[in-house]
Amino acid sequence: MRILPAIDIIDGKCVRLSKGDYSTQKIYNEAPLEVAKAFVDHGIEYLHLVDLDGAKSKHIVNHKVLETLATKTALKIDFGGGLKSTTDINIAFECGASQITGGSIAVKFPDTFTSWIQHYGAEKIILGADVKGIHIATDGWLETSDKTLFDFVGQYHTQGIEYVICTDISKDGMLEGPAFELYRQLLEKVQVKLIASGGISKFEELPKLQALGCEGVIIGKAIYENRISLKQLEHYILSHGS
Repeated sequence: MRILPAIDIIDGKCVRLSKGDYSTQKIYNEAPLEVAKAFVDHGIEYLHLVDLDGAKSKHIVNHKVLETLATKTALKIDFGGGLKSTTDINIAFECGASQITGGSIAVKFPDTFTSWIQHYGAEKIILGADVKGIHIATDGWLETSDKTLFDFVGQYHTQGIEYVICTDISKDGMLEGPAFELYRQLLEKVQVKLIASGGISKFEELPKLQALGCEGVIIGKAIYENRISLKQLEHYILSHGS
């Protein structure tokens, strides 16, 4: 199971929110590159980078941060937040993203998102399935669609999607544990490479997610609040070869 620490960007700074609420913003570091280099120093190979300004403004904003992290570290970066057009996605790839995540676009403009899968390849495109209850949320989680998680992921699986990031918004940033049952149900219904996101609070949750069959896990606030140490993650990576 891959370990993907999260860096969320507002105004070029590393921040975290609770339940996606921008009013809960807490700045952890004004230099995302420092944070990324600390990850690399502990054997981490992957990074989940979210452009929160982009998610709110509905177009890519913090691509310069992406470019800096991609050129100054060897991290394989998946980038999301506000990618609404082919122009946005091309900028993201040109700035060094290994994969991009599309959520709102997949709900509102499915033909565009499907064309991305076909054009760039399934290994480059991640489906962002962010849920309130079982319904998919969009636009920086400010809106909720009528699409349910299982139908949404199942539909795109038939279109070739392999990677899915699923975030239970009620758990995001709350440090109360991830949505184990939701992930179990999803993996029973659809055979995708599921990346768990939201609510990770302690190291002991990682083996449980791995046992469920998750392909990766995104860890954010638990790192920044010192609930999970980078040393623990380094040991996990060394012992699991991921």
